[in-house]
Amino acid sequence: MSRRHRADKREINPDPKFGDLVVTKFMNAVMLHGKKSVAETIVYGALDQVESKTKQPPVTIFHQAIDNVAPHVEVRSRRVGGATYQVPVDVRPERRQALAIRWLISAARNRNETTMVDRLSGELMDAANNRGTAVKKREDTHKMAEANRAFAHYRW
Repeated sequence: MSRRHRADKREINPDPKFGDLVVTKFMNAVMLHGKKSVAETIVYGALDQVESKTKQPPVTIFHQAIDNVAPHVEVRSRRVGGATYQVPVDVRPERRQALAIRWLISAARNRNETTMVDRLSGELMDAANNRGTAVKKREDTHKMAEANRAFAHYRW
């Protein structure tokens, strides 16, 4: 990690089908071993399944799922006088989005449908309806922050 300055943010292009930057970021997070076309097939297939099941535009369902999973507060470890406290802090918008994407994908990978397309579409629909593993992860994070609210004065 460089001590001189922050790393530059990379410019990413919107995805070809919907023209959405968040879908591209999601696709890049789904991608394993640099296989972009496989990730593209999975994400577009999942969004098509969501559209056929809900009869609504898939991108709006996708954004609703991201918003429902994104945490507002999280806890960070802070060492004060030999003791480590879990201090609740607000989450920056970029990190909120990154955490939501990460949690959605890991929850989808842990589901027990047969294909990744089915898993991802199921998790997206669950998250859009405020249920599912990824939403539970957000709720647990919020509960942890609420429980440690007494240490909020250690915020830096």
